[in-house]
Amino acid sequence: MNIHEYQAKALLNEFGVAISKGVPVLKAADADAAAKALPGPVWVVKSQIHAGGRGKGKFKEASAGDKGGVRIAKSAAEVSEFAKQMLGATLVTIQTGPAGKQVNRLYIEDGSDIDKEFYLSILVDRETSRVSFVVSTEGGVNIEDVAHNTPEKIVEIEFNDAEKDMFAKSVEAVKGLVDACKTINPAFAK
Repeated sequence: MNIHEYQAKALLNEFGVAISKGVPVLKAADADAAAKALPGPVWVVKSQIHAGGRGKGKFKEASAGDKGGVRIAKSAAEVSEFAKQMLGATLVTIQTGPAGKQVNRLYIEDGSDIDKEFYLSILVDRETSRVSFVVSTEGGVNIEDVAHNTPEKIVEIEFNDAEKDMFAKSVEAVKGLVDACKTINPAFAK
């Protein structure tokens, strides 16, 4: 199943996971209202495609500008301008291949100060058909670099309800993400 970031965040929010406020936008004309519905004064305009590396990606069309698929805006007018540039344009990332993917929706999110980035992914392991958490204290937007340069800083933990001790491994490997894993597990199951 593929869901967009804004859909995943709405689901996680239902289970009590703290998320930044955001508004999905399908038309550039709605971007100004979306920005004004959020506190600001900084907003993040995020392309919603099923591929990673959106922030480092590049658009094929010159009219989309030379910034990536995730942009920081410092005014509602800038949010609107980015929406006009990005919607309908083709974003090429490390995961899309050269064809790229058309951006048909954006997620306008309230900006936040980021003190520390973590990486947490939940996946179904194809070999074992079991749920695994992939976690790192060194992750965030540069998780691909971490995987390439320091793979030992990424830990994969298989988990199911019968094996509660798997969380003990995550405590040793990745402090601070355990509570998030416990909260996210029921959301993933839904």
